[in-house]
Amino acid sequence: MSIQSLAEQPIIPSDINSFNADSFNQAVMSTYGRFPIALERGAGCRVWDTQGKEYLDFVAGIATCTLGHAHPVMVEAVTRQIQKLHHVSNLYYIPEQGELAKWIVDHSCADRVFFCNSGAEANEAAIKLARKYSHTVLEIAHPIILTAHASFHGRTLATVTATGQPKYQKNFDPLVPGFHYVNYNDIRAVEAAVTELDEGNYRVGAILIEPLQGEGGVRPGDVKYFQRLREICNETGILLIFDEVQVGMGRSGKLWGYEHLGVEPDIFTSAKGLGGGIPIGAMMSKKFCDIFEPGEHASTFGGNPFVCGVALSVCQTLEKEHILQNVEEQGAHLREGLRAIARKYPQHISEVRGWGLINGMEIKADIPLTAADIVKAAMDEGLLLVPAGPKVVRFVPPLIVTETEINQALETVEKALAKVTA
Repeated sequence: MSIQSLAEQPIIPSDINSFNADSFNQAVMSTYGRFPIALERGAGCRVWDTQGKEYLDFVAGIATCTLGHAHPVMVEAVTRQIQKLHHVSNLYYIPEQGELAKWIVDHSCADRVFFCNSGAEANEAAIKLARKYSHTVLEIAHPIILTAHASFHGRTLATVTATGQPKYQKNFDPLVPGFHYVNYNDIRAVEAAVTELDEGNYRVGAILIEPLQGEGGVRPGDVKYFQRLREICNETGILLIFDEVQVGMGRSGKLWGYEHLGVEPDIFTSAKGLGGGIPIGAMMSKKFCDIFEPGEHASTFGGNPFVCGVALSVCQTLEKEHILQNVEEQGAHLREGLRAIARKYPQHISEVRGWGLINGMEIKADIPLTAADIVKAAMDEGLLLVPAGPKVVRFVPPLIVTETEINQALETVEKALAKVTA
């Protein structure tokens, strides 16, 4: 069944149609500031709420639904795997896990893969691996990991400490020791930090950084900056770790963000788009730093047959359907259209930037207009967008988005801007 035919199926009445926000809020913790719609179903790049209203989805679960909603390949993979075997312990060999790991190794610079459940867990695994390497190989007693201001690496205590944004850390102290922040795309800051922190004895064990900062405002990495990072790590033995949770798995127009930068990381992480919406995370490493031993790290659900079988279908579909080419073409078309809109609103929009289908439209800092204002106005017009900080509107549609859908989104953004700037 095609995505179009799925979208044309009649809505089946169900209890969800009696959704009540008050009842929801009484039972669910208030950890999210939710927009006032309840989504019920989706097909391709479109979703419908419980009132039957249709939206063009340029959020995709925040850069997660690689193949959109109800993609026939995923429907078939989910059905097949749940009927076969969905979960067993990692005490046994899991063939689907091995196949997915081999696909990743064959399509990246990695030699080994560890599977978990989310981007935060993947980054936790990378932090633990870097600390063990620092202790046992670099012989650093109290290792420090450099991360960037405005970064985002997760919500666990270690990853929220690694995240260089104080707003995410407020009231969660004492934070995990062993992190130091530097400015993104500022190589002098990195060089100064390494010199200052080492104080004659190696203390910096790793640099954890995003090839493109997502939550920090959709800021692509500078090629020269990353190439110098690689040189510093080669010279000192410091591990270079890339957080590819948001930008990886084809979203940038290349399979991995590091391919834009002409360097290879020693360790990198993935999640979000890897499973196309099925929860999975992965931490990949080169052989020389693959030093975990049995019992040192684990995950009950990580790499189970169900998630790996579905994720493998997503990976194979990216190849078979030449989706990366679509990402490059539609991403360029989207940026061109957003820049044309920015030229019409020079007093409001300062910049459009991004790679592939992860793009940001930045609002001028000296005006009261916020990203949330534009997101809300676009939602009223039937387009779902997501902020990336207070002043950047993020565009992260499914990687199967069409030119027609891009054009529709651009028209809706113009309508939204006209409304909020009137």
